[in-house]
Amino acid sequence: MDNKSRRDFLKNTGLGVGGAALAGAIPGLSVNAAVAADLVDPADPLAPKEPHFPAKIKSVIWLHQNGAPSTLDLYDYKPELVKNAGKPVPESFLKGIKTSTQGGVNGLFVSKERTWKQYGESGAWFSNLLPNLANHADKLTFIKSSVTIGATHDISILKLNTGDLNPGRPSLGAWVSYALGTANPDLPPYVVLYNGASEPRAGSVNWHSGFLPAVYQGTAFRPGASPIYYLDRPELRSALQQRNSLDLLNKLNQIGASDRPLDTELKARLRSYELADRMQVAAPEAVDLTKESDATKKLYGIDDPVSSSYGTTLLRARRLVERGVRFIQVVSGAPDGETEITSWDAHDDLDKNHGLMAKMVDKPIAGLLEDLKALGLLETTLVVWTSEFSRTPWGESGTGRDHNPWGYTQWMAGGGLKAGFTYGATDELGVQVADKDTAVDTYDLHATVLQLLGLNHLKTTFINNGRSERPTVVFGKVIKDILA
Repeated sequence: MDNKSRRDFLKNTGLGVGGAALAGAIPGLSVNAAVAADLVDPADPLAPKEPHFPAKIKSVIWLHQNGAPSTLDLYDYKPELVKNAGKPVPESFLKGIKTSTQGGVNGLFVSKERTWKQYGESGAWFSNLLPNLANHADKLTFIKSSVTIGATHDISILKLNTGDLNPGRPSLGAWVSYALGTANPDLPPYVVLYNGASEPRAGSVNWHSGFLPAVYQGTAFRPGASPIYYLDRPELRSALQQRNSLDLLNKLNQIGASDRPLDTELKARLRSYELADRMQVAAPEAVDLTKESDATKKLYGIDDPVSSSYGTTLLRARRLVERGVRFIQVVSGAPDGETEITSWDAHDDLDKNHGLMAKMVDKPIAGLLEDLKALGLLETTLVVWTSEFSRTPWGESGTGRDHNPWGYTQWMAGGGLKAGFTYGATDELGVQVADKDTAVDTYDLHATVLQLLGLNHLKTTFINNGRSERPTVVFGKVIKDILA
């Protein structure tokens, strides 16, 4: 080999043994490395990539309702539950499940403050907790047969975002970034937004890139005028000085990277410096609401102290969609200044908890749908209401509800869906999915979102430790019945 070392031979061999070894490190190389190599620019792993087939949507706004709202108190009206309030839960409804409620299952619980009404041509049921969102009933596609695994928040949140119960797998947004790249080189393709005083529960593990290269992880934009820590250039440092420093860093890092082809963290750092330089202008502008009209701010509920912070977050999400961000993960926090109620987790005093949390999200989400529709963006955007699980029909502490992963409601709205449509159902009391053949797990939700983005979840692959991995692990099916 003309004095070349074995390491140099492996590093420089195109699609031989060395190429196979590098398949897991170079973004875009999958099982068929010869084909995938033509689709990826190794120098710019976030370069735009073509989907597998024509996409129905361009962006996703993933509305995670943190803490698990009771969809029995929001969308899933159960006359039998109302009729049997206070009675024990019949054993026939508990077959095949294990409950975590201490001391067994308590009696069926119905709030005295809850009233129900049908809306729109679809006749969808909404409770009095969501009066504004109810007016958009015919835009929504309900999935009332949702299920998941696990009944603890951290585990089920992780599964909701990554498809696994343990840390280490990429989040859905990271897979989208990997498969499609960025549509705006001045902003990350995957942004995380949240409202409230602190970072969401479990933090960055829920928007991590896992075994994918680090460049595909989500970028968290914190609340406030400065979305990213330390993004602003120091006052005493000129733009030219910063540019010269970046050029020097790039040269030094490129030298280091040439000897470390498997170091994806270094490659991500190389690109992050350049992206940060451009984001000093693009990111603050993207989340700056000063140019938004008072009417728009009112539409999102920003004029109300309870809904202001969440409304601000959703208006920022809309602005990011306008600027080509592909995946925006929005995690609900709590209204500004609220310390007692921090999420939808209502083991007791559900009326107080859900009364506050529903008021926080109702008008902003309704405003988001109305605004996207008016701007012509709803047909190219998918809005997803989702949570780690929901809550049981029986009471806990007399006034709250326990965790329920066996049957609950999620919904989507936007391009490529049957609007004003309901798929699946829970049983008469809202304990479990009525027909197991219609059950929609997290994997199925992920597969369907990817389908709308033009991606076949079975062909979106990455080699990790010699194994071809995909977003839905070894599960998942597209929910074809909800597609237009």
